[in-house]
Amino acid sequence: MTAPLREIEAGGATLLVRAIELNAEGGEARVLLLRSVDDVVAPYDRLQLLLAVITLGGLLLFALGSGLMAQRLTTPLRALLAATQRLSRGDYAVPLDDLDRRDEIGDFARSFDRMRVDIAKQQAEIRHLAYWDRLTGLPNRENFRDAVQQAIQRGSGGELAVLTLDLDRFKHVNDVLGYAFGDQLLRTVAGQLGGLLGETAGKVARLGGNEFALLLAPCTPAQALVFAQRVAHSLERPLAIDEQTVDLSAGIGIACWPADAQDVDTLLSRSEIAMYVAKRKLEGPLRYDPAFDSASAQTLSLLTELRRAVDQGELRLYLQPKVSLADGVPHAAEALVRWEHPQRGLVPPLQFIPFAEQTGYIRHLTLWMFEAAARLLATPAAAGLRISVNLSTRDLLDLELSTRLARLLHAHGVQASSFCLEITESAIMDDPQRAEAMLNRLSGQGYKLSIDDFGTGYSSLAYLKRLPVDELKIDKSFVMGMEHDKDDATIVRSTIDLAHNLGLSVVAEGVENAAILELLRGLGCDEVQGYHISRPMPAPDFMEWLGK
Repeated sequence: MTAPLREIEAGGATLLVRAIELNAEGGEARVLLLRSVDDVVAPYDRLQLLLAVITLGGLLLFALGSGLMAQRLTTPLRALLAATQRLSRGDYAVPLDDLDRRDEIGDFARSFDRMRVDIAKQQAEIRHLAYWDRLTGLPNRENFRDAVQQAIQRGSGGELAVLTLDLDRFKHVNDVLGYAFGDQLLRTVAGQLGGLLGETAGKVARLGGNEFALLLAPCTPAQALVFAQRVAHSLERPLAIDEQTVDLSAGIGIACWPADAQDVDTLLSRSEIAMYVAKRKLEGPLRYDPAFDSASAQTLSLLTELRRAVDQGELRLYLQPKVSLADGVPHAAEALVRWEHPQRGLVPPLQFIPFAEQTGYIRHLTLWMFEAAARLLATPAAAGLRISVNLSTRDLLDLELSTRLARLLHAHGVQASSFCLEITESAIMDDPQRAEAMLNRLSGQGYKLSIDDFGTGYSSLAYLKRLPVDELKIDKSFVMGMEHDKDDATIVRSTIDLAHNLGLSVVAEGVENAAILELLRGLGCDEVQGYHISRPMPAPDFMEWLGK
């Protein structure tokens, strides 16, 4: 049996002893390791120390590598974080670092920088769209407002002016020549306005649609009016575009700072108010007048009261006779509306009819007038009478017009042939296709159709041939002047011949004396109306006049 090793001290050294029993001999043997334990263990101690040093060195290298790796990762990430903060502030000018790296960090940095460039381009495009008109390249309304605001803040040498202009008949250009041509026309007008401005301190802008504006700074009111007249004369010259010649005109309004307004929004608003008045009056460029605002307020009040007038029975039906030149008998009359206001008295039609047309309330007036005429035609005393009722542009564009009129005819038991519906040329040309469709529908129901104020609009013979009209009504401006003006007489004679050649009857309005009446009789006119025959009169008075 082998015994374990034991340590003994000998000569100051530690020795190892193992005793082995010798059973066969009846004793034991002892083996002494004649070397110290320290000498035996020493290599292992050194190895342990070396392993500790290696482990410590590995830990230091790992820590150093981790730090370097963390720095390599966190530095570009901090740069990306700073870049995102710059982007959030709208700064897209500073490029990223580490774009030359060929690892994943470099790929990420390059992708992020491309995103920065793309966002910068998109933001620049958005800013451009927000402040510039894409079609003409001119500043838009917001850009123009800022320019006027800055000019006011600078003082502009004392005074400045804003001109607002709106092209006439532009919708007609789009309808007849197409929207592409209309766009080219707008670009041409934009260039023309810029050329007129030239070296003058100011700015041209497109406010929207066919509306433009000019800022003149510095500029006195007198200088602004002179410049506006130059613009008006320039637009009156025919424009040649794509082998098409177009005659233009525009309503131009002027507002001056500080005389007409103290702030930018009021200045722009008053310039537009003057422009709308100029379009209505057709007297050339107009500078803002405080009376324009009071007129607008008065008009609003009238329109509010007009809505109540229909329900409260304040409207009156007036009739003006139309006499046949063949037998001298008044077979027809034109229906007119008058308003007997309880406080204002008799309100002239020109004070409420135009604004009723602008607001769309004219359709209610048309239906009221049609029903009042149908109620009169249903009486026995009106047997054989035909009444003419005027239709506005809004009436023609109302898809339910024919249905509404048919309902009124049925309610009063009147035939459509007892009515003549008069339509102005301008009403037809505002939307020729829809107008033609509605006129065909009305003609199919049995109404007689007449073109009112013929010769003053912009219709073509091609449209005249296609439309289902039965009558032409010559405008009174030609009839009243034909006695002394050979050109007016020629126009009247040519119109009568044209109408008869097309199978249409002719009515001349504005017959003021017997001489004009005899001239029209000699030219073969079919019917006449005017003050020489009779002024418009209330329906009861007309029926009494008719029975005499």
